[in-house]
Amino acid sequence: MSSTETESTNLDDFGLFDPAVQQCPHAYYAKMRSEQPLFPADRGDTEVLIVTRHQDVVDLVLDAKSFSSHFDLSGIPVSKELIDRMRALYKEKKGYPRVHTMLTADQPEHTRYRKLVNKAFTPRAINGLAPEIRRIASNLADGVEGGPVNFVEAFAVPLPMTAIARALNVPDDRLIDFKRWSDDAIAGIGTDISDDRRVEAESSVIEFQHYFAEQLEARRSDPSDDILSNLLNARIDKSDGDLGDEALTMSEMLSIIQQLLVAGNETTTKVLTETIRLLAEHPDQWQQLRDDPSRARQVAEEAIRLSTPTQGMYRVATADTRIGDFDVTKGTSVIAMFASANRDEQVFNDPNTFNPDREGLTNHIAFGKGIHYCLGANLARLELVTALEELSGRYSSVSLTENNNFPYDASFMLRGLQHLEVVFETAP
Repeated sequence: MSSTETESTNLDDFGLFDPAVQQCPHAYYAKMRSEQPLFPADRGDTEVLIVTRHQDVVDLVLDAKSFSSHFDLSGIPVSKELIDRMRALYKEKKGYPRVHTMLTADQPEHTRYRKLVNKAFTPRAINGLAPEIRRIASNLADGVEGGPVNFVEAFAVPLPMTAIARALNVPDDRLIDFKRWSDDAIAGIGTDISDDRRVEAESSVIEFQHYFAEQLEARRSDPSDDILSNLLNARIDKSDGDLGDEALTMSEMLSIIQQLLVAGNETTTKVLTETIRLLAEHPDQWQQLRDDPSRARQVAEEAIRLSTPTQGMYRVATADTRIGDFDVTKGTSVIAMFASANRDEQVFNDPNTFNPDREGLTNHIAFGKGIHYCLGANLARLELVTALEELSGRYSSVSLTENNNFPYDASFMLRGLQHLEVVFETAP
């Protein structure tokens, strides 16, 4: 994206849920940073402020007192008719009540959930997955040889999906259902879909609930060394004061598992795909990676910054306050636009360029910051680095075919390529 593109961009053409805009929103975000760092956008029947500058976004997400995370992930005001349909659906299918846990909870409730989940999702548990992730990545890398492949379907979906399924002890014969549940869990996030589609997706989520409720109940009498058993057994010590030593309820556990499913699956698929696109467009970086496999970590970090699969996240002002130089009134909805912050010219030199050797490589906030920092960040990094090591160790080059038109999801929250056709070639 050039400065000319930014200059010619008209912010009057920006639409938060416009699929055409979401194919490449970065010129709009650059224009906002320059001219309107708090940009008022239409969210249906209300207005929301998009926060675009890096420092403002950091200040916003670190101020959990002034800005609440208690929001609806869809980002779109819901009609009474849809609410009634959802209630009827949950009653008919005996779904578990939706509860606000880590992502959409505030302190002190958030602290309780986070401490409990940290005890279940330990570094030891993540590191224990490394051999299995290596095995999965190795098998998938073998499978992309010999001609054009859709990288999304052949590698980027099955690696993180299978890895998180292993972590949750989902058997291979349920992987198709697992992927469907994951897709339906994010179907309405940051995008405008019909009420019928929302009800259909919610029905799938209830199916997911019943499956994992059954698995959790089974572990009460027959525990395993896995995340599900850890969630069942996690307690907060009484020394934590008012937080108590209560166990998680079934609804809370199901909410957390659903968040782990999405965080450990969908976002990693998107950054994996974008990484391969970037490397195919920069063959010199692929060769440097082959020559020095230790570069996988910095290549991964730069790709995470540029792709920022979780583009933005909502907050709600709990009092009259300020963001940067601007007043924000109580009750105002804002979006911390991580995708914009990660291309802020004040923080990253030549921010739209893929440069794994740049200074301040880890200054990006693709995983958020503060108390809501992504719980699955270490797992995502592990999968991405392992994938790069396995692929670059086998193939001398990766290239894009002429069949690509680079379609992105029409979501301002979760954005990634739907399809990417590439050719991996081995050296003679």
